[in-house]
Amino acid sequence: MNDIKKICNATNLKYLAVALMFLDQIYQMFGSMGAPIWLTMLGRLSFPIFLFLAADSFHYTHDRMSYLRRLLYMSWFMTIGNTIIGSLFHNGDIGLTNNAFSTFFITGIFICSWDLLAKGLRDKSNKELIQGIGVFLLPILSSIPVVILAGIFETPHANPIVVQIVAFILSLVPSIIMVEGGFVMVILGLLFYIFRTNRMAQIIVLVVISVIAHLFDPTGVQWMMVFAAIPMYFYNGERGSGNKNFFYIFYPAHIYLLWILASLFR
Repeated sequence: MNDIKKICNATNLKYLAVALMFLDQIYQMFGSMGAPIWLTMLGRLSFPIFLFLAADSFHYTHDRMSYLRRLLYMSWFMTIGNTIIGSLFHNGDIGLTNNAFSTFFITGIFICSWDLLAKGLRDKSNKELIQGIGVFLLPILSSIPVVILAGIFETPHANPIVVQIVAFILSLVPSIIMVEGGFVMVILGLLFYIFRTNRMAQIIVLVVISVIAHLFDPTGVQWMMVFAAIPMYFYNGERGSGNKNFFYIFYPAHIYLLWILASLFR
């Protein structure tokens, strides 16, 4: 067990999550062509591991604003890239909407809100409480135009070109209803942060959310993410050798490569 804990640093867990994510994307792109479902079953572990590590990163980073800006810029990059690649290469009925950076960004916003609220309560500071509430509401309020315009553009007289342009602009605005994995992943990331000093509490949170996922979708495989508790349990809290830019490069590169290959094989 000591040997396992020795190698379970942040870098190695990140590479594990990357490998599992790669399997998941193979299924997403090639599932309709016969890719086995066990690929995505294993892939369900990747997002919780990434969120678990992101919670640690938000706690230890010396410059949260720089971290958030990097995630926001990469979210924009993925939105633009998805639009371009998705229009040039087609993969049947599958849509190119992958953008985990948006999920990490929104999670970071809620983490900042949590810290402001906690500090405001501790210091009895109304200013920080108001700031915390304001930050918390940002991703929620930014969802309102999406909901309103979605209803308007579903009318039969809506201009399709205008719809596409407005939809693209709105997709650049981070909101809780336009994040990969859904709002539940944002909640999971926030709870990982809140309970970052209690590993068992983090694992319990993961188990509860996995059970909820199964109850809402009994035939799905999202519940498989519960097995991310195993690498989480053995995480030793060390950073490892690290290559913080690896994921920023690999994530869009492997998605677009697999998407293009899948479109060519159709």
